Amino acid sequence: MNQGIAALKPLGRPQRTALAPGLEISRLVTGLWQVADMERGGTLIDPMKGAADLAAYAAQGFDTFDMADHYGSAEVIAGTLLASKAQPQVRAFTKWCPPPGPMSAAVVREGVQRSLDRLRVNCIDLLQFHWWTFEHPGYIDAMQELAKLRQQGLIAHLGLANFDTAHLRVLLNEGVPVASNQVCMSLLDRRGTEDMTALCLQSGVKLLTYGVLGGGFLSERWAGAAAPAEVHDWSKMKYQRFIQAVGGWDALQTVLKAAQTIARKHQVSVSNVATRWVLEQAAVAAVIVGARLGESEHRADNLRPFEFQLDADDHAVLDQAFVMTRRLSGDCGDEYRQPPFLTASGDLSHHLDTVAPLWPRQPVPGYNQRWTIDSGSAWEPIAGYSRAVRLGDRILVSGTTATHGQGQLIGRGDAAVQATYILDKIAASIKALGGKLQDVVRTRVYLQNAADCEAVSRVHGKYFGAIRPANTLLEVSALIGEGYLVEIEAEAVAAAGAA
Repeated sequence: MNQGIAALKPLGRPQRTALAPGLEISRLVTGLWQVADMERGGTLIDPMKGAADLAAYAAQGFDTFDMADHYGSAEVIAGTLLASKAQPQVRAFTKWCPPPGPMSAAVVREGVQRSLDRLRVNCIDLLQFHWWTFEHPGYIDAMQELAKLRQQGLIAHLGLANFDTAHLRVLLNEGVPVASNQVCMSLLDRRGTEDMTALCLQSGVKLLTYGVLGGGFLSERWAGAAAPAEVHDWSKMKYQRFIQAVGGWDALQTVLKAAQTIARKHQVSVSNVATRWVLEQAAVAAVIVGARLGESEHRADNLRPFEFQLDADDHAVLDQAFVMTRRLSGDCGDEYRQPPFLTASGDLSHHLDTVAPLWPRQPVPGYNQRWTIDSGSAWEPIAGYSRAVRLGDRILVSGTTATHGQGQLIGRGDAAVQATYILDKIAASIKALGGKLQDVVRTRVYLQNAADCEAVSRVHGKYFGAIRPANTLLEVSALIGEGYLVEIEAEAVAAAGAA
């Protein structure tokens, strides 16, 4: 045992669950996101001191820790505890969040090895993958390479972080062994209880949920209180944006008042009610509650959600409060990929704009304002066509199928999965020519089977529900290529003068 990290006597344990075969975890996971916030001034937490703090959590049953490669020195701190053997039951989950780009075997291995070295382990309990933009299909390559590393024993289980329902479905259709998806869920953010939960129950994927306490705003401290003039920690900065998006401070107070009524009934805290509500959602394996190491701990209070249940009357009170709030837009994880960008730093469009176009554009000789892109398909030079063409402000995208890389069909047997991949590919084509999906004015959808009409139309609606381009949907006698169920073409009109 490393000197300075005591093997503390357990004082009590929260409920436990099997996240995946052989992976039993605490249903209240201790999140280490705030390590990055605590270290943002440049002073790192002493690894031995941080590990001792984690050991105190583990001794009381909070022995499952969640972190990421960019959470300051969280992996180093957790690795110090793991190496000490003071708490052998500890489970350490981490995330790999690479910038979008080619995901070769070497790139993926390097990312995983970095976390293995910091955690000082030979196998990561749960490696969770985050991807910034689905317009870049590298996430499929990355997850397929991670699955190979899992077979080699470097990773015990694979998870996702902030994937929406459609792209979780893509990976499941490709046979990637996904154990979990980490998403935001709370009394303020109920998106994960909808389509995401339905898919998880169908597929066996479990949800790990963060944001459960809304950065601390879902607590007695703020019930009946005035809105803060300013906040300084990243967590509150983030969830202030959530509060504004669901209707503002008055909407929060409505939810807090309902939770306070229930808390008094069960003689627990408002935070306990907020946590219990998430724990009772059908696909949720565990909630993640953040810790500020060495500053404050609420372990005794965090045990209380496992000592009571919400009854029908409690849910009715909360449902009535929910009516007074607005639903957050989009699906799980959309706050990282599209407005209103509900993150600590707010607008991420500048971050996404730094992602290089998937394909380079080429000028057409003899034309002043004509450019093309090729996606690398073998048929483009054979048939003499381009993936997309820009002429002035018009961008026309050729009929597009769910062909990935050098010929892999994505979504075999599932027209909705194929449509998801295709529309991402169309969005990437338009971006490469200086436009954006919002510029689309017409789409044409060709189906192998009319029975797929509704499923594909729903996918189309997810992308274009607020854009409403002209659309034609056709059943055709056959699409070229075995297994292809959908082909889509699009036309956009970019803003005048856009690059």
